This record gives sequence, structure tokens and C-alpha cells, in this order.
Amino acid sequence: MTIGQALVAADARGLERLDAQLLLLHALGRPGTDRGWLLAHDTDALSEAAQAAFRGLCERRASAEPLAYIVGRKEFFGLDLRVDPRALVPRPETETLVEWALEVLGEKPRVIDLGTGSGAIALAIKQARPHAVVDAVDRSADALAVARENARRLALDVNFFRASWLAENDRSYDLVISNPPYVADSDPHLAALKHEPLGALAAGRDGLSDLRTIIGQAPARLAPGGWLLLEHGWDQAAAVRGLLSAAGLRDVASRRDLAGIERCGGGRRPELG
Repeated sequence: MTIGQALVAADARGLERLDAQLLLLHALGRPGTDRGWLLAHDTDALSEAAQAAFRGLCERRASAEPLAYIVGRKEFFGLDLRVDPRALVPRPETETLVEWALEVLGEKPRVIDLGTGSGAIALAIKQARPHAVVDAVDRSADALAVARENARRLALDVNFFRASWLAENDRSYDLVISNPPYVADSDPHLAALKHEPLGALAAGRDGLSDLRTIIGQAPARLAPGGWLLLEHGWDQAAAVRGLLSAAGLRDVASRRDLAGIERCGGGRRPELG
């Protein structure tokens, strides 16, 4: 079997071509940036070992296991993150949240990322604002292990703590930011996400449980003029804006992701005086 024939076979199984290419490169021990190499070597024969490895990877992907878990990495905001089932796979739409954060932050802010998972948000902010003091918390010790390893490998100095949101935290921050769980417990889409940690996805009957908690806790931890920025579900923008306004925050607004969906909500603590 040649490289080209292997990709045709993967297509016949219903795999997207990009996924098949990345899986084949992984089976061959080549970086994901080598897609051009596959085209140039379309007629090269695959060894039996490579064929078997590729078939196994395709079976995992066909079972809806995220590509990032299979290849062990995911790019986020220009960072090469290592990921596995201990933490949620970083999504492209979360980059909208980071972009908003960088718009409102100065050069030396104090930031906390709640529910950091793989560390994606905290590390992206630290990379863009080297002089920032960045804390990151998660209630999952397993997720924190993934985040700490990413920080070590990327040489980014982020302080990681195990905690549930802002409980027992008496620090003051210029930015509290979070991509918390926001899927309703009964949402049928959860079945397709069975390989990812449920605790990082589901949040009560209406999906707003953790968002309510964070919005309730954050104002007391914001410095004057500090921002609270949150990712939320596609149909939760109005509810989140209402919660932010009720918490006394100003300049409450939503941001749309690249698909045009209102994906993030935020507000600012009033300045003193």
C-alpha cells in the first residue's frame, strides 16, 4: 500500500482528509507540518508496521476520539501545547477570549485563569505579556499536571494552584478570565465528547452553574477597573450579560468568534471614585 492509497482508504472510512494526513504523519513519526511531504511522496510504499499503526490511529479517530489526543498536541494562539485526556482540548474559539484579554491588559497586569485545563489561556497571555503575573487554577490535579508540563516545556512562568474557582483566594487581579464548563447536563452533544473530561464540559441543568459562581465571586477579587472575561455557550450571551450587570460590572459586552457566534462575555469593575 502506498501513501496515496492509505489516504484514499481513510477517506472511504469517512475520515476528513486533513485528519487522515495528520494521522499518517504521526504514524510515520513525522511532524504535522509535513503535509507537503505526503503529496511529494504519494507513491511511496508504506511498511507493514506503518500500515498497522495508521489503521489503529484511524480506528481511534473514527470512534470520535479527538485528533489532539491521538497525536498528543494542539496548537493554540501560536503555542504548541501537549494535550491528553486529563484536560479539555483547547478550541480555536477560545482564542477570541485571549484576543479580548490582550486588548484590555496593560504591560504588567496581574491575571488569574480559572479552570486552566491544559494551561492554554494562561500560557497564551504570559507569552504575549511577559511582564504579567499570571496565576492559574483548576480543581483537577490531573489537568494541573498537564498545564505545568506545558509551562515547563514552553519556559513560561505561570503560578499554578489547585482550587475551585476563586474560593479561598484573597488576591486582587486586573483580569479574571475563564473558559468554564457551560454545557447543560442533558445536552445531547455531550455524547460526542465522551473522550474528554465531563467535569470540564457540563455545568448543571442550564449550563450556567459555574458561570454564576464565577460571576458571583469575581467582583471582590477585581482591582478597580479590572476586567472579568468569560467564554460561554452559543445561546448564553444574553444570560451572561444579565449576570455580569447584576454583579455591578460596567461596560458589559459580548464578543463573537470567527463563526459569528456570541462566544464571550465580559465586564469591568468601576474605578474608585
